[in-house]
Amino acid sequence: MSGMKFCEHPPRNTAVTMMALSVLLLACSVALAGPREQAKRMHDRLAGVPPTEATLTQMVDEIVNNSDPLAAAMIAVEHPDFYNVTLKNWVTPWTNEEQTVFAPLNDYTATVIGMVRDEVPFNQLLSADILYTGSNSPAYSVNDNAHYEAMENQGINLKDALIRTTQSSVTGLPTDATAGVITTRAAARAYFIDGTNRAMFSFTMLNHLCRNLEMIKDPTRPADRVRQDASRSPGGDSRVYFNNCLGCHAGMEPLAEAYAYYDYDYPEGDEEGGHLLYTPGVVQPKYLINSSNFKDGYATWDDSWINYWREGPNSVLGWDTSLPNSGHGAKSMGQELANSQAFAECQVTKAFQAVCLRAPGDSADRAQVAAMTTNFKNGYNMKRVFAEAAVYCAGD
Repeated sequence: MSGMKFCEHPPRNTAVTMMALSVLLLACSVALAGPREQAKRMHDRLAGVPPTEATLTQMVDEIVNNSDPLAAAMIAVEHPDFYNVTLKNWVTPWTNEEQTVFAPLNDYTATVIGMVRDEVPFNQLLSADILYTGSNSPAYSVNDNAHYEAMENQGINLKDALIRTTQSSVTGLPTDATAGVITTRAAARAYFIDGTNRAMFSFTMLNHLCRNLEMIKDPTRPADRVRQDASRSPGGDSRVYFNNCLGCHAGMEPLAEAYAYYDYDYPEGDEEGGHLLYTPGVVQPKYLINSSNFKDGYATWDDSWINYWREGPNSVLGWDTSLPNSGHGAKSMGQELANSQAFAECQVTKAFQAVCLRAPGDSADRAQVAAMTTNFKNGYNMKRVFAEAAVYCAGD
């Protein structure tokens, strides 16, 4: 019995649970989807709400009369809820260590939403002098998140309200010290706070290259930039360091040096009342703590970085050979990460999952993600990626 015949004539005497029946009906609706059903599904997935009759008619016209389902999907991404809900839920987990969607709107999230709305090349995400604020009160402050929480509490339409500006003009950071979302207040609150700034690097890899450090361990890289605070004999056993620790530290440390001048400074007992601190030319003390753990280790003296992962197993991350493999500061290091093949694949895969409500599975899904990634790298238009995913998952 073919799938289509099964949809038309399901077995009458089969005991089917309500859940199984609902799955069957969904599968049938996808299999039988015509232009109208496809348009509605695209709108539902992108905006999270049904389209108006006028919008639906416009989308169907693009599919039927213009043979352009992508244009239909681009209509759907202009719905306010694509920005207020879909994109906010997509971005928010990147802004906190808990990876929760249940966090307030902040400058990190707003900046990503604004970049998607304005079709700013997304490979500037980790390096641009960019910030999105609103015109509402209270005004943006480097010391709290009240501006964005008020925006959310007042139900302000992000699609219309977000205003593009620069971090250097609003926060006082030197332009060369800005690094896209990395130097937003929310990112600093989450990942520069206390610690050793390794958290900023590890979560940037997770959120923007879709790799945790365990996935890219490589003990064959030089260990000359591993800091003094990393014990070479954890628990008195050097084998633990060589077999478990070195693989992460050898590649991570020389890249995380790019953040050496950054910290999150806050009053004692008030972590929410702090701000991003940048001290040009002065390495933050956190980079020099516990120096007695291994005195012969690397003592950070500036914000220079080098990418040892361009060679060895992690060369598969697809580094851009037109860029230098070393530099100074978070901006140039952000360019190194955001122009990799892994970065492009990561953004496309996450958008695919957000729209299709599943991770890419079979060979057709993987081929689609590969094609979308190629398209994405031609201009880095993130809005178009969402639209392409919606077309693919609209049903036949």
